[in-house]
Amino acid sequence: MSAKNEVFESISATTNALTSVNGYYGDYGGMFIPEILVPAFEEIKEHFEVIRHDDSFWQQYCALLADYSGRPTPLTYADRLTEHFGRAKIYIKREDLNHSGAHKINNALGQVMLAKKMGKTRVIAETGAGQHGVATATAAAKLGLSATIYMGREDMERQYANVFWMKRLGAEVVAVDYGSQTLKDAINEALRDWVSSFETTHYVLGTASGAHPFPAIVAYFQSIIGIETKEQIVRASGRLPSRVYACVGGGSNALGVFQAFYPHEEVKLIGIEAGGQGKESGKHASRIAYGEGKLGVAQGYKTLFLQNNDGQMNDTFSIAAGLDYVGVSPILAYLAERERVQFSAATDAEVIRALEIVMKTEGLIPALESTHAFAGAFHDIVESSKSDIFIINMSGRGDKDIFNIAEGLNDEEWKAFIHRKSKQFEVQAR
Repeated sequence: MSAKNEVFESISATTNALTSVNGYYGDYGGMFIPEILVPAFEEIKEHFEVIRHDDSFWQQYCALLADYSGRPTPLTYADRLTEHFGRAKIYIKREDLNHSGAHKINNALGQVMLAKKMGKTRVIAETGAGQHGVATATAAAKLGLSATIYMGREDMERQYANVFWMKRLGAEVVAVDYGSQTLKDAINEALRDWVSSFETTHYVLGTASGAHPFPAIVAYFQSIIGIETKEQIVRASGRLPSRVYACVGGGSNALGVFQAFYPHEEVKLIGIEAGGQGKESGKHASRIAYGEGKLGVAQGYKTLFLQNNDGQMNDTFSIAAGLDYVGVSPILAYLAERERVQFSAATDAEVIRALEIVMKTEGLIPALESTHAFAGAFHDIVESSKSDIFIINMSGRGDKDIFNIAEGLNDEEWKAFIHRKSKQFEVQAR
């Protein structure tokens, strides 16, 4: 059996247990959509079911990941970080080394390939941190489709470097100026577009949320992360890890790395949500860890949302633009209810401290989203022993976060630099 066939079989084995035929995972999930979109969803379900059992599709997909994106990504032993804490051995799954800088390319390439199978000529997407937008624009450019990306105005300001690259890649970037101007609003606007364009357009949803079959599709394409990680840790240490950590916004990178370990009850799976300024502040995006998520229906599916007693969605807050989503994957909500995945939250202050440690000990600059996973692991590592193994999924790199990181570190030299550049632009504009 070829390597690509082995990957295909592994993907099938690790995702089938989580893929619900009717779109529900326990009480979560479903397909709550306007009647006009029913044909679009039926078309996606039909084609997804075909490609899930099509070995040749997965051979093409894996070849594209290898030859274009650079998979497999390495599992790096963090020797200096391990020495720093003197406890569990720490390994880092390096999704930051994917082309475009994050795990998002795994799903974007898969879904754009699926769009071409369906005969679509255009893709749309939502994005918060901008990484999914960049990945979708990248995949569309590579495979010859046009792309439109919806992004909240607040997120555009925080992640303008990614806005720049999306446009340079040929995508149209549409600012969303209502609501909290973040990810949930971008999703709403993308859905509005799709209602009037689905005959020629596929919606490349970026996280494992939304109406069925999107949670299953995204989890399926992202499962490559865990498949590689499991093989790599067994090869490196001869055993499975004690714990696997991932940040959780909607849930794509977490489900990507968790699925391969799901059958192994001895491996603890820990999702880290955005604690923002803390539970009592009300400025956070923690649905599960803080126990504030309430069961509701929005954006096509049923899950735990941050909402008030009238069912109106609350505003969210996080230093990481990719984590301030109001809901969570129905698959993760189900796994949390079954206590298969544990959840905690990391505050912005804890994230900044963790980032400084990672940069200075390992020479890595994780995205602020990914740094939540590091912060969660660092909190727990004091209770570990040297015989334990922690894996942290570094879902993306922090180049995009330079402005937010500098602000979080209160870097005076950076402030002075920005002030000088602002003055230069003012002079040039006169």
